[in-house]
Amino acid sequence: MFDIFASYSPDLLLFLAGILFIAGYIRGFAGFGAGMIFMPVAASVMLPSTAAATFLFIDSIVSLPLVRRAIRLCDWSTVLPAVFGSVIFVHAGAWMLANMDVLALRWIISFVVIAMLALVVSGWRYQRQPTRPVSFGVGAVSGVLGGVSQVSAPPVAAFWLSSNHSAEVIRANLILFFPLASIGTFIAYILNGFFTLEVGRLLVIAVPAYGISLFLGSKAFKNADQRLYRWIANLLIALAALTSLPALDPVFRP
Repeated sequence: MFDIFASYSPDLLLFLAGILFIAGYIRGFAGFGAGMIFMPVAASVMLPSTAAATFLFIDSIVSLPLVRRAIRLCDWSTVLPAVFGSVIFVHAGAWMLANMDVLALRWIISFVVIAMLALVVSGWRYQRQPTRPVSFGVGAVSGVLGGVSQVSAPPVAAFWLSSNHSAEVIRANLILFFPLASIGTFIAYILNGFFTLEVGRLLVIAVPAYGISLFLGSKAFKNADQRLYRWIANLLIALAALTSLPALDPVFRP
């Protein structure tokens, strides 16, 4: 099972480890963004379902140490409805992942990332007091996107960034949302048979690369210049989406 070279070349593994390290560092610092970096790139070199299942496992399990502090800081009144929406609607996204053409999925994932990145950097804000139905709806959109591409962060990130909460509370909401919402995603992916031998082999390098960078990113959160970091993170996300477009495979594919 752990003969990773049976499925992936050393060069590809090194490339994926580097992408995961960048993604994990941003996730540890900002509380979101890893899927937007990893998924478009990974889906260009393997089946989108394999990339999604791998990322779901590492992000849900490896990031659990971040949850303890987030439990005390998060706004449960808006997190729980968003989680319920995601858990219910993730099955629609998983069905799309299981049944759609691979090339079409790659285009969809790339354009979803670009569109969501545009939303995050546009400065759009939700001005009203968040209600449970609105939180549920935002979670539902995130669930569909998470099921099909593991890029579920932008809707909830933009939603909570528009609130009057402090950066610590917003980050805590995001950190807590993902492991809770992933319960439904795990069920959907198991039912669709996405956890394959290739996923197990890839986890051999994915878990340590992501875990170390997640730890470093969380440590950097306290003292870093958040405005500069967000600019760098958004730039990395944009580069990940653009370089993984199927049309650019001859240039960027390792």
